[in-house]
Amino acid sequence: MSREILLLVDALAREKNVDKEIVIGALDLAVASATRKRFSDEEADVRVSIDRETGEYDSFRRWQVMDDETFETPDLHIKLEEAEKRQPGIQLGEFIEEPLESIDFGRIGAQAAKQVIFQKIRDAEREQILNDFLARDEHLVSGTVKRIERGNAIIEFGKIEALLPRDQMIPKENMRTGDRVRAYLLRVDRALRGPQIILSRVTPEFLVKLFELEVPEIEEGLLDIVSAARDPGVRAKISVRSHDARIDPIGTCVGMRGSRVQAVTNELAGERVDIILWSDDPATHVINALAPADVTSIVVEEDKHSMDVVVEEENLAQAIGRGGQNVRLASELTGWELNIMTVEESGQKNEAEFAKVRDLFMSKLDVDEEVADILVQEGFNTLEEVAYVPEEEMLEIEAFDEDTVNELRSRARNSLLTAAIVREEQVEHNIKDLMQIEGMDEDTARELAGKGVGTQDQLADLDAEELVEMTGMDEERANQLIMTARAPWFA
Repeated sequence: MSREILLLVDALAREKNVDKEIVIGALDLAVASATRKRFSDEEADVRVSIDRETGEYDSFRRWQVMDDETFETPDLHIKLEEAEKRQPGIQLGEFIEEPLESIDFGRIGAQAAKQVIFQKIRDAEREQILNDFLARDEHLVSGTVKRIERGNAIIEFGKIEALLPRDQMIPKENMRTGDRVRAYLLRVDRALRGPQIILSRVTPEFLVKLFELEVPEIEEGLLDIVSAARDPGVRAKISVRSHDARIDPIGTCVGMRGSRVQAVTNELAGERVDIILWSDDPATHVINALAPADVTSIVVEEDKHSMDVVVEEENLAQAIGRGGQNVRLASELTGWELNIMTVEESGQKNEAEFAKVRDLFMSKLDVDEEVADILVQEGFNTLEEVAYVPEEEMLEIEAFDEDTVNELRSRARNSLLTAAIVREEQVEHNIKDLMQIEGMDEDTARELAGKGVGTQDQLADLDAEELVEMTGMDEERANQLIMTARAPWFA
């Protein structure tokens, strides 16, 4: 090793536009690798220190200090007791080093070092190019198909190669080498050995970026796309809103004679795009999203985050769409679960729910059918509402006087209290069963029992993701508890 090598390092760093320390680090690894070959066990830990001024270097073999429990192999580790004899005051995790005689590279060693250096430089160049690209924060990529590998396309743009997997291509799309392609930057996976940029042509974000490209008003902030949903290559929906009352968001996205939306459709292999007006009222947004079907009425269930959408019989097929496509896209677009039904089905459901609540009130409040019907007709659906709604509201019901209201509220509260006591007794019973599972603690058992998981079999039926969501425990412990609960299945 000499100053000539350092001059070469300096030249390589400038030529390849990489940090000089990366090249020096590659030299360290190359010399360490060559030095390690002197030992019968090539797993020996060798450290090389290169003088940045002279090019001379020192080599050391080292062992990490471990305690008795973590000590694994004498080629890499040394016990604390022995290390302290050689270097008093050394701590666990630190290294004991032993100087080694510097080796003469020779022709083979020099060649190996050269390979290591150039590989490190290539890795550094690749990382630098990737970082430069990511710094530009570009999400829409335009490039050329360089080659096809097992159905996946390798897309080249600039000095970068990206991967467009087969499952991220529009169905029935047939790409060939040399084709120009646009795609959305889905993610970056630095663990991959090949292209680390993963592209997609099926994600809804790709559709949004195409409209941003075609509609200048979006970039200007005059309107925006709130949400998008796609059935790639077939149909899509976007909801748009305007920030300027003078601008029609739908007409602006459609363009003169449909030119803008047609450009997007052509890029998406003929995918038909419905453009609907966004509304901050969820029900209105859903009605717009289901167009062109006409909606008769909507019942919103906030707690279930769902809506019952009622349509006339002749509109049912159009509202649902071929294979459920229209309602599925509308649901994805709005974020609500949508249940499409006819007027007749809606009436039957309402009657069934009315009867269910009436029976609940008759049973738990010990009232006759007439009183129960009045409560349901006035909008009461639960015992909690009867027990805790402001007294003034119930007194507004013409059929009830003050004594009746007080009695109903008292009965409702007593019923709720009785149910709570029964639940608590059931939880205590369930805890005893859950506590038989090895690794279970009382707090977790009580939390599970309170959420309806009260037996070993019920716990065994869960998957780790469900258990983590219920309790907030880490995935490793969740897997361990579930496998313990399942042990009897395999006994």
